[in-house]
Formats: sequence, C-alpha cells, structure tokens
Amino acid sequence: MKQLDLQVVQQARSWLEQGHAVWLCTVLSTFGSAPRSPGAMLVALPSGASCGSLSGGCVEEDFLERVQSASFAPCNQIVRYGEGGLTPTRALPCGGVLDVLIEYLAPGEAVLQMLRQVEQALGGGELLVREVPLGQGCCRCRPGSMSDVKIQRSAGQVSIRVGAVLRVFLAGWSPVAEFCAGFAVALGYEVIVCDPRAEVIADVAVPGVQALEMLPARFIAEQGAHCATAILALTHDPRLDDPTLIEAVRTEAFYIGAMGSQRTSGKRLERLARLGGLKPDDVARIHAPIGLQLGSKSPAEIALATMADVLRVANSIERSAV
Repeated sequence: MKQLDLQVVQQARSWLEQGHAVWLCTVLSTFGSAPRSPGAMLVALPSGASCGSLSGGCVEEDFLERVQSASFAPCNQIVRYGEGGLTPTRALPCGGVLDVLIEYLAPGEAVLQMLRQVEQALGGGELLVREVPLGQGCCRCRPGSMSDVKIQRSAGQVSIRVGAVLRVFLAGWSPVAEFCAGFAVALGYEVIVCDPRAEVIADVAVPGVQALEMLPARFIAEQGAHCATAILALTHDPRLDDPTLIEAVRTEAFYIGAMGSQRTSGKRLERLARLGGLKPDDVARIHAPIGLQLGSKSPAEIALATMADVLRVANSIERSAV
C-alpha cells in the first residue's frame, strides 16, 4: 500500500491539474497525545473533499468546516489546535496540541513542479527540503540530507525535510533482529530482512516484515539502499556481517551498524580496513558497537538501544544531546 503522504501529494497534483485550488496541510509539531507525527499531511478542496490525515479525526473535522466556510485567508499560515491556540480552535479530546502549516496552492506550473519533486522524494528519490514562506509565495525545494532537521521554523519560513518512509534493512535473522523488526514496524518503518539460511528465514513471522532468502550483501549490491535506509548487521557472524558492511558503505544509507563488544568491534573495523579495503571515511560511517550505550544485556534491550540510535540519527540529534 502506498504511504498515505504520497497519496496526499498525488491527489493534490491531480486536483491542481483539473484547475482546482487546494489547501495543503502539514503537521509541524505535537505536544501531549497526538495520533500522527510531525510531517503528516492532508490536502483539501474548498468544497471540503480531502485526502490524508492530521489526527484521529477531530482536527480534520474542524479544519474542513473552516475551509468550507472560507475562514482561512488564501495564504501560507500556521494554525494551532488545542490549548493556547492563536485562533479560536476546537480543543482536542485527547488534550494534545498540534501546530499545522496550511498552504494555499493555486493552479500553476511552479506548484505542479514542486509537487512532482515531492512525489519523487516520497517514492524513494533524493531527500528534499521544502522551504515554505509564510504569507504569500510558493515554496521552493532544495536537495536535503538526513542531517537536515525534519522540521524547522525561522523568521517568516518553515523548512520541512521530505523523503521516503524510513527503511530498516536487517542483515541476518537473530533474536536481536526480531525485536528490532518489531520496534521498526511499530515506528512505521519499512522492514526487510535477508538471510541465506532457509531454515532461519522460514521462522520470520513478524507482520509487516519482508523476508528474503539470500545473502544480505548480494541484496545490497543488487538493489542498493536509498538515503532513508538503516542497515543493521546483528548476527555476530563475520561471514554475513563483513560483506554486508563492505557493501553498505557504498550506498547512501544514513545509518550503518554492527553488533558486538568494543573488542569485537575494534577487530572487525580493523579487518574491514585491511581485507575489505575500506577507507577511514568508510569505517567512520559504521556504528560499532551498535546503538546507544544503555547497559543493554538481553536481546530486547539491545534492540531497543539500536532502534533508539537509529531514531536519534534520523531526527538529526547529536549523540551528546541524548
């Protein structure tokens, strides 16, 4: 199934191509309980027809009522839903607070080109940053990276990082990998696991996980990895882990990690440099030991520390700030 935000952008483009103006909404920040995370999108026609979601329904209902009654000025603006809203908005039953960017998009080639770029990014192309001026004016897109903050506000502008759904690639199946898969699915990530052992891959039973009987290194060499991919080597088996890491550093993956103690990790990185020909910059991309240092011992704890570190890097948070 297509990710919802990709459907939103495609619907917006379709309506604009038919000559309709649209309202494009993006969740900027949430406080307290909120069903959808920053970056979630919705598009609506002045008639109230819509595609996408901002919350569990209460925000959408209020927003669409306001659109139909022409309560919003036709410009880019930020509206707060919940306590402390700058405009009289409906309190959320869950007690949360949402800040929503509302863009008014009129038909035109510049707007359509922007949406085509966003559609390509959401489909797995290069990351983009949308820079949206508040008030009048159309947003512009520039190349982005995982080091860009997902959403940033500055004087008179909002910047939003746009890209494919985050992907977790698990090189080999293990107890730690199983917990990582479960956490990643819960976070809404796409999850792929590769393991050449038929008897092992047959035991993969986590809903939402794509399991493939093949060498992880072969999959990466053939399919590559886009810049929203985290590659995790979690087997402790150098026959699987080492070739995976050698192929991983040739991709745009934003996170590459391998499980092991400080001593094991040091030996692995030295071996990869000596036998695999990895340069210092390549070796520096590998998180080894993998994950945040939380004193983890059990597979579940190690997986939690691993996925927490993936999330940290995905959100452009420096390790010193954790």
